[in-house]
Order: sequence, then C-alpha cells, then structure tokens
Amino acid sequence: MLRSMEIINKRSLYVDLSVIGHEKTAFPSEFITSGLSLFFCPFNPSKFDLKTEKIMIQKKLSVMNWSNLIIKVGIALSILVILSSCGDDDDDDLVGNWVELSDFEGIPRSDAVGVSLEGKGYVVTGYDGEDRLNDLWEYDPQNDYWKQKADFPGKARNGAVGFSANGRVYVGTGYDGTNKLNDFYEFDPYANSWIQVADFAGSPRYGAIAMTLGDRGYVGTGYDGNYLKDFYQYDPVADEWAQRVSVGGSKRRDAMAFVIDDIGYVFGGLDNGVYEDDFWKYAPTADSWTQLRDISNATDEDYDDDYTIVRTNAVTFVMDGKGYVATGGRSTTGGDVWEYNPATDLWVEKTELAEDGSGGADRTEAVSFTINNIGYVITGRNSSYYFDDVWRFEPNSEMNEYD
Repeated sequence: MLRSMEIINKRSLYVDLSVIGHEKTAFPSEFITSGLSLFFCPFNPSKFDLKTEKIMIQKKLSVMNWSNLIIKVGIALSILVILSSCGDDDDDDLVGNWVELSDFEGIPRSDAVGVSLEGKGYVVTGYDGEDRLNDLWEYDPQNDYWKQKADFPGKARNGAVGFSANGRVYVGTGYDGTNKLNDFYEFDPYANSWIQVADFAGSPRYGAIAMTLGDRGYVGTGYDGNYLKDFYQYDPVADEWAQRVSVGGSKRRDAMAFVIDDIGYVFGGLDNGVYEDDFWKYAPTADSWTQLRDISNATDEDYDDDYTIVRTNAVTFVMDGKGYVATGGRSTTGGDVWEYNPATDLWVEKTELAEDGSGGADRTEAVSFTINNIGYVITGRNSSYYFDDVWRFEPNSEMNEYD
C-alpha cells in the first residue's frame, strides 16, 4: 500500500514506496494537470528486474503542444500497464484446481437438469439454441464416460428441476417453448425406464429449485408468470406432494440450492429485476427456515467486503461438508467459485472456472452434481455458444493449468 504522496516541484510527483522497499517514484505532474489518472496497487518486486531503488520519470516539458501531449499519454499508459499488472496477485492466492474430463457426449446445451444417484451422474433435457431436448445421459466417473439412456417421456423442455430419492431420479416442471409445465416423471436406472408420477402440486413453472432431504424430494420458488417462493415435499413411496412452509425472504426464480447434513440451503436468484442477496437454511423435521448472513457486502464488518456471490442460474455442489457455488452471473456470465462453511456461516472465494488457459469458459445455465464427494460442472452457455465440456473440482489443490 502507498505510504505517502508529495509534490516535490511543479514538474514531478513523488510516491513513497519505502513501505515495500522502494523509496520514491516520480511522475511528471503534467499527468495530473492533463486530466490523466494514475492508479496504484501494491508493488510486487518479484515481478520486475529493478536495478535501482528508484524509478524516476521526469520530463522537462516547456510547451504544451500536441506532440508533447502524445508523449505524456504514452508514458502514462506505460506506467499504468506496469502498475496494473500487479493486480493479478489476488487470483494467485486462490486455492482450488479444475480438471477437464471426457466431453459430455450429448448435444451441447444449457438449462438442463443434473442429478446424481448411487455413484452415477445424470443429465437430461435442456436447450441447444434451437431445440428443446428430451435425451438422458448417464455419467460413470470411474471410467470417465457417458452412456445414453432411455429418453425422457414428457415434452422436451428446459428450465426443469430434478432430484433423486428412493433409488430413483425424478424430473419435472420447466418450459416447452409455449407452456409452463408441472408434470413429473420417475426414472429407474436399473430398468432404464420412465413412468409418470403425480403432477407437481404447485403451479406450472420454470426456474425453480430442487433438493433431496432424507428420502424425500423438495421443489420450490420459480416463475409461473409471477415470481414464487412456495415450497413442496414429494413422498416417492406414497407418490404424493405436500405443501411446506414457504422459502424465507423474497420470491425468486433461477435461485441456487444445496444440502449439507440433511439441511437445505437456498440463496440468490432474481425477483422483479432485483438480484437477491438473502440466504436461508431449511430444517425438514421442524419445517422451518432460518436466515443466514447475506451473500453480498451488506455489513460494516470485514468478512463480506469482497463478496461477489449474488447471481442467478449458477450451479452448486457439496464436498467435505461444504457447499460450493460456481458460474452463473448477473448482467454477464461468470466463472467465479465460492465455498460456504456452515460452521462459520462464511464464504471463501476459490479458483474460478475461467477461459484463460487454466480452466473452462465463463458460463451460465450449466448443470452440476456431486458423486462420491466430488463436484462436477457440465455444459452451459456463454451468449449463443453452448458447451459440452465436463470439469471436476479439487477444492484444496493449487491450480494446475495442464490438468
């Protein structure tokens, strides 16, 4: 951090860098009088081969003409490039490694459903930019390959939800391009067959959340023409839906959810143009919601100063008793990743999934699942580009761009 700044004369501005071992740096004062701004960040000596302890840039400019102005602009921009390069240090401090796996073998898509069950992952439905889809694919993480299974029997759709319970996969709701839907279907992976089950008890919708708690499935929030916060439990043995206490806080669509130790967590999403920053946990035995700390910089305390967790259409997974949210975004797509610790109710940023040679591209409307305590991120889109790549996350490893 800069210790001090002082004008030595009308031509030079000195910056005291002695706090990090470099005494003073001088910049022509005309950079400031010309309306140019210089932005400083902590200087990282390891990035530079400095032969002296001072950098002095002085220009004795007697005439303010265009040629001199061009020279000054060039010098200023050069300094900005050098100084701004140390701004990448924050990314170097993040922990977590993304490993690219065998590509998803179905059509590249977004807004599909991802579910895990008994050591396998499933991706079904979605949208490829032209058509809504109804194909189902099963992922075997041990052999890193995909196998197509029986097609989803309902209307092709996107924006649906899914969960696993009682040894089966359940998929329903969504949007078929014309209608919002509330039908639901059960997939038996052993018989490789589907049957239709009781319709979702809430209104037809898309952009909802779903989770598994114990041996029951839960579905809530979403959009049916209005933003929603209702919440329902599905009993797979009785094939019945029952309404439960609504999600706390605001109505929302395209929110995120995960489960840790049989407690459900819901956060984010969109409500009438507002990106929601509230965070809630659900106890199924008490049928009650408890508000947690917001996922934005909402307090005067330090812990949330760097929070950039608010988003929609992200993916979540759980590893070693911690929850993770990745991708999604607000006005733009993202690749940043955050880890939640339920013991402290705090978030820590991890290595992002980014298009820089060290991971996958930023994206929204991807899918995810957890298999054997490992999180996976699959498919998604960035604008009109649709993905079929697959990534595994190692939260405690250093990033290896060659994985």
